[in-house]
Amino acid sequence: MPSQHIWTETDQDGAKREVRATKFGGKWRFQSKPAGDGDWTYYDCPLLNDLLTLKEILARKYKRRRASAEDVASIEKLIDEQSGHR
Repeated sequence: MPSQHIWTETDQDGAKREVRATKFGGKWRFQSKPAGDGDWTYYDCPLLNDLLTLKEILARKYKRRRASAEDVASIEKLIDEQSGHR
């Protein structure tokens, strides 16, 4: 069963961006689109800010038993890999 997390961000100019992170088959898939736009952008390498936001979301959900420790650990691993802390 896929695990999906969705959030909206607002940049400094007030433009909104919707982000979806889906875990299926042990792999995370990130996509985003500007608010009001119908076309999603898919990321082979997710943005570091998106990874950090998802880590916060998963940590809160984990405390409420709505996310697994495995999901939290897998995002931490992706953050370490992208930050160069292999």
